[in-house]
Amino acid sequence: MFSKSKINEPAPKSADPAKPASADPAPKPSPAPAADFKASAPKAKPPASVLSSDLHISGNLKTTGDIQVEGTVEGDIRAHLLTVGENATIRGEVVADDVVVNGRIVGRVRGLKVRLTSTARVEGDIIHKTIAIESGAHFEGSVQRQDDPLTPKKAAAAPAPKAAAKPAGNGA
Repeated sequence: MFSKSKINEPAPKSADPAKPASADPAPKPSPAPAADFKASAPKAKPPASVLSSDLHISGNLKTTGDIQVEGTVEGDIRAHLLTVGENATIRGEVVADDVVVNGRIVGRVRGLKVRLTSTARVEGDIIHKTIAIESGAHFEGSVQRQDDPLTPKKAAAAPAPKAAAKPAGNGA
């Protein structure tokens, strides 16, 4: 019954600006911020940054968004989605949620989803949660599955000294 009286009260008090202001502020502002929120949602995800084929970058790249590389990058890349074009070359470590390789990467690849297409050439280790390698892809390195491959290199750093110690011991 109480809720019915509230529903009935705002309609007659619409003519009184003072009383509806205290009773209606919650319902009326809710639709407006919802519209504003919808407008800000597309702004939260900008389009992918494209590094054109004539661009050569020496240095690291870091973003929470998407990157499409068509040129050459000498440095590490961290992104949400990284797409490596067919004629692109990356020399450095790649860390991304999703990695799609059409071109060449020389260095470690860390990603939740890693996909090597038929034109991919990867020289380095791949640490992944899921991986897909198409027929024709060229890959030299090791593949290691981890539940969280984006974490720091604790697991990768431990085997590296052991591997370095074995050759040094064999050489001596």
